[in-house]
Amino acid sequence: MATQLTPMPIEGEGFANPVKQLGGLLGQPAVKRSLPMILMVGLIASAALAWFMLSTPTQKTLFSGLPDSDKAAVINALKTGGITGRLDEATDAVTVNEGDYSKARMLLAAQGLPKSAPAGYAILDNMPMGTSRAVEGERLRQARETELARSIEDIDAVAEARVHLAVPENTVFVRDNAAPSASVVLKLQGGRSLSDAQVGSIVNLVASSVPGMKPENVTIVDQAGALLSKPDGAGSANDARVRFQTQVEQKYRDQLTTLLTPLVGAGNFTAQVSADVNLDDVSSTRESYDKSGSLRAEQGAWTGKDGTTGAPGGIPGALSNIPPGPTTVTQPNAQPTPGATPAPGATPTPAATPTVPDTAKTQDSYARAYDLGREVSVTRNAPGGLKRLSVAVVLRDVDGSKPRTPAEIQQLTQLVTSAVGADTTRGDQVTVISRRFAAGTSADAGPKFYESSWFSMVVRNVTAVVIALLVLILGVRPLSKVLLKKRDEAARGGRDLAALGIGAPMGSAGAISAPVRLDALESGNNLDDRLGNVRGFTRDNPARAALAVRDMIKADAR
Repeated sequence: MATQLTPMPIEGEGFANPVKQLGGLLGQPAVKRSLPMILMVGLIASAALAWFMLSTPTQKTLFSGLPDSDKAAVINALKTGGITGRLDEATDAVTVNEGDYSKARMLLAAQGLPKSAPAGYAILDNMPMGTSRAVEGERLRQARETELARSIEDIDAVAEARVHLAVPENTVFVRDNAAPSASVVLKLQGGRSLSDAQVGSIVNLVASSVPGMKPENVTIVDQAGALLSKPDGAGSANDARVRFQTQVEQKYRDQLTTLLTPLVGAGNFTAQVSADVNLDDVSSTRESYDKSGSLRAEQGAWTGKDGTTGAPGGIPGALSNIPPGPTTVTQPNAQPTPGATPAPGATPTPAATPTVPDTAKTQDSYARAYDLGREVSVTRNAPGGLKRLSVAVVLRDVDGSKPRTPAEIQQLTQLVTSAVGADTTRGDQVTVISRRFAAGTSADAGPKFYESSWFSMVVRNVTAVVIALLVLILGVRPLSKVLLKKRDEAARGGRDLAALGIGAPMGSAGAISAPVRLDALESGNNLDDRLGNVRGFTRDNPARAALAVRDMIKADAR
């Protein structure tokens, strides 16, 4: 029996045309028969890979660089708490599902894990002997930065913190000494912010931890690049004014919330307050004098009718026997001390002056000094006075309830007026109305369903299931039908050939010969070659051979 052998490729042409070799490989009957099974296995593997990739939640790094003891303790604690923890071999980090990250951090923090978290000054413990001074300084600075960062992270609103210190070298020249400075980068918790007081606390904490550092040399930036620390004097006055006005308005809003919540219910009203606050700092000084004044001192002389002055004169002893004339005795006043200042409210006392009857004087000449009354008043008006107040309150009409009557609106208006202390003489306005709220403006409305953590997990799982079903329906199912159909046709053709006593053509070495075309059935030289060609054609085309046998049987029956 002649056997048709497949020609061997010529040596040196193995990689001459890989596309042709691949086409020849795929054209072999064994490969053709197994190609549908290979495609089906590939589709199933692709579906399984897509399922594993989409069904596994996104992982987030919990800790990295932990020792083995802490890794085991953290994994066990997470497992006990019902959280799946994974160990990433590539990055040597402990990861958890993104939705369980916050819960895992709280669980481990409550148990004090990890216990061997590296401390700042632990860097100094591992410093080898013989280290240079420059390296020691850098290690000390690094330890100080780490400790400051850990202290800042203790604040509730701060998730992570990094501190950079710029400390210049000390020098003996005073003019070359530069002040140290620091930069702090903060990563805040989601939805949290730092108040001005907290920012000032961080600034003072960093400045107090480095000798010679001033608070104005500390810069704080958040994860969005916003500057949190402000230098002194840069808009501080305007910020203080705006903050004070905001505090006043918030105070009135809190009063309205406390008043209206028991009456109309939470979320059934909205209130806005606009306060015109006098933020001017005014200082005034006033001085006033008494027009009449009071006599302080007098100096002068007078002349009598006989041309003599009031001073004694004449021959001593001549008038010793003449009785003196009538005189007026006055009580002398105390002479003021030169340079002394009279007490406030007291009238200066004039100097003692002898009282002489006007009939005895012909002329007088006096120099008199008067003290005028003086009053100094200093007034300072501190900012914070309320110029005008406007209050607007909108009440919600609940669906299914009766509208509010004007009397109820008037009562609520009076309550609001009394709560905020509105004064009509000052021009204050209070407006209360009742309206229906638009849909979706309720204060108690929760987040959208697609913003929930479970929605992303459901989407991933549904997507994986849909991809797997599409692979099975569009890929595996048609291939399986084709394979089953070919198997049935081969089995039916085999049964027909077995009934006729025709076997499969085999080569002398048991190998399957090359495919035989229809026009080559009668090209054999002898009977054996023709039988071999028929067997090869029957092997390659069992369905056509079965049809030919059936037609032959029918022809013989006729």
